[in-house]
Amino acid sequence: MRLQLVLAGIAAAGLASAAEITVIEEIIAKVNGEIITRGDVERTRKQMEAAMREQGATGQRLQEAMAEADKNILRERIDQLLLQSKAKELNLNVDSEVAKQLADIQRKSGITDPDKFQQFVRDQTGMSYEDYKNDRKNDLLTNRVIRQEVASKITIKREEAQQYYDGHKDEFQREERVYLREILVATPPGADTAQAQKKAKDLADRGKKGEKFDDLARNNSDSPSAQQDGDIGAYEKGKLRPEIEKTVWDQPRGYVTDPINVGNGFLILKVEEHQKAGLAGFEEVLPEITNKLFNPRFNPELRRYLTQLRVNAFLEIKPGYEDSGAAPGKNTAWVDPAEIKPETITKEQVAARQRHRRLLGLVPIPGTSTQSTGTSSSR
Repeated sequence: MRLQLVLAGIAAAGLASAAEITVIEEIIAKVNGEIITRGDVERTRKQMEAAMREQGATGQRLQEAMAEADKNILRERIDQLLLQSKAKELNLNVDSEVAKQLADIQRKSGITDPDKFQQFVRDQTGMSYEDYKNDRKNDLLTNRVIRQEVASKITIKREEAQQYYDGHKDEFQREERVYLREILVATPPGADTAQAQKKAKDLADRGKKGEKFDDLARNNSDSPSAQQDGDIGAYEKGKLRPEIEKTVWDQPRGYVTDPINVGNGFLILKVEEHQKAGLAGFEEVLPEITNKLFNPRFNPELRRYLTQLRVNAFLEIKPGYEDSGAAPGKNTAWVDPAEIKPETITKEQVAARQRHRRLLGLVPIPGTSTQSTGTSSSR
């Protein structure tokens, strides 16, 4: 009776524990040992919607854009995991690049204390510092795989570029314009203006002495263009602020300005190129033509590569979810481990198998012979 009470108590406790179990995340896909949850998809969707709103999409336009994006969210998540898996297979390492990116962000934030900087990252991104760092690492890894395995294998021959140039010269008629790079030393409210001006003067002097301006911009500029090594593109006559246009318009290639006070900081400009009006030369526009011919080929090649990764991957997708980049013929049926039934066997079957193995050990295999290696005392 006492044993029955104990068992009943254990059973009741088990039922109580089971009642308290809640599902934290629903797994909707498995990719080479990694998982995608419904929460992952929802977070991606919210990020995409926020990005579209920042670009000015609202109302019906936003709804239509999100409806189209929803079709490919799972595909994009699977793409990312497949590329990350490939990066591991290729033994790619981007730790130094991650460290450099984070160091650049910390330098621009002006926060020297590591703990305070990590809190700054959490406040700005809504993510833990380690998650943010891991995201940066995964982005760099996937980009490296794409460059190495896809982009590097797309070649544009010079003859092909020349043929395009000869047939599309109207595209390369130019207005006079100047190409610029910039460095901005910001002076936010409360900042020491004299110190900022001194820093700008030092950077301008270094640029004038021949130090690489793109490196100076990337490592010191407070402008978003620092991510593009200070490149701010081309400007036609009348498109720049008058005082800036007057400073750079008639200057030769390679000219670096003195710091210009622009109100929120000190701006240093370098003239990368000054293009005259008329038909641009072939060599001048060769990079532009290469991009024109490369871009239409890149996306199809990338999609073919990702399809092949799917063919060779372990991939399962839960019913009700669809991978819009699925490989034709690839079985991605979801297998629930709880539904896998163990094989059952009787004692008689085990005994029969053992007897069968013993008999096989005694039956000579055709085409073979046995030799006696022992001796016998019987005559």
